[in-house]
Amino acid sequence: MASVRAKKSGLSADIQKKLEAKYNLDQEKQCRAWIEEVVGEALSDQEIGMHHFQHCLKDGQVLCKLLNTLNGEPLVKKINTQKMAFKQMENIEQFIKGCKTFGLKDGDIFQTADLYECQNMSQVIVALYALSAVSIKNGWAGASIGVKMSEQNKRTFTEEQLNEGKTVIGLQYGTNKGASQAGMNIGKTRHIMD
Repeated sequence: MASVRAKKSGLSADIQKKLEAKYNLDQEKQCRAWIEEVVGEALSDQEIGMHHFQHCLKDGQVLCKLLNTLNGEPLVKKINTQKMAFKQMENIEQFIKGCKTFGLKDGDIFQTADLYECQNMSQVIVALYALSAVSIKNGWAGASIGVKMSEQNKRTFTEEQLNEGKTVIGLQYGTNKGASQAGMNIGKTRHIMD
């Protein structure tokens, strides 16, 4: 589909170059290995590269299987296996809706054209990393990539501990514990002659 589009020019071409420059092959390799381990099957195109990775995910079937596996029960009820463009885009759209239900934030999710037309594959990788992080938070115990999402760490202090904290004067209050700059010279002194 990307070959049918007119070549971008001007500002659009500059933006596309920046988006392609953000693409990280090491992250792609991690995503590929993670998807294959979670889904349990090899991706269709084993060559590394933005367009090869897009070709693997373009029909949306692998993404839907991935999401359903991570969730434990199907978030995407019907996965279209037809090769028609609108059916493939429908799979991607179902994956995106499922990701929102799963707990991903809007800023982590890509648009259908980002994947289907290879417009912003770096955002697709961001979404896969976010999906992994949210899956751990939701109880997935299998393979993961990226960082673990933080959890609430509520602490309770006694009244005595809180009062002890009030007696400490932090450096941000203006004290420097007796240190001064007396005797420090930076550079040469200026001699003024009459």
